[in-house]
Amino acid sequence: MTGTATPRGARLSRGARRAQLLLAARDVFADQGYHAAAMDDIAERAGVSKPVLYQHFPGKLELYQALLTTYAEELVERVSGAIERTGDNKERVQAAVAAYFDFVAGEGKAYRLVFESDLRGDPEAASVVESALDRCIDAVAGAVTTDAGLDQDRARLLAVGLVGLSQVGAQFWLDSDQRVPRDEAVALMTSLAWRGIGGFPKLTESPEQL
Repeated sequence: MTGTATPRGARLSRGARRAQLLLAARDVFADQGYHAAAMDDIAERAGVSKPVLYQHFPGKLELYQALLTTYAEELVERVSGAIERTGDNKERVQAAVAAYFDFVAGEGKAYRLVFESDLRGDPEAASVVESALDRCIDAVAGAVTTDAGLDQDRARLLAVGLVGLSQVGAQFWLDSDQRVPRDEAVALMTSLAWRGIGGFPKLTESPEQL
């Protein structure tokens, strides 16, 4: 997102100011990487003075971690919310795949911040990302695979496969300039995933019903 700056002197509530600063930081971190970015750059992008920035975030690491947590939570909410809206397993698979593509399409810079940051080696940053991925996997395992009567280990293994397919597919789609239309890309990845997941029907269904 561009145009995050607000004219200097504009009065915003604390919450609105924090949101504005996070948007500016997202742009700077995504464009420059964590190590190259400076608080000066973020303040300038937001149209505020450095003291204002430091009133909300004591340092660059704290700002980055707040931003990373915000978008990691958004991804988890997208995946969990999508698959909870239906009880049909094929629709759940499609929804899980679509959630990743929607996150990429709507927040490409946020996606890069979460999955491509040059700060992934930092233990706290890595923990935020790993926790988000684990929760996405838990959501998929609970909603898609346990209906088939699989134990927890096998359900999670299949969920890891679906989450990995969705994440890598969405990332490639973003990096290839979205040459395949979004809906077609989601349908292709859903078809691939469902050919595998569909082999594990609900206990109340037979394969012929799928």
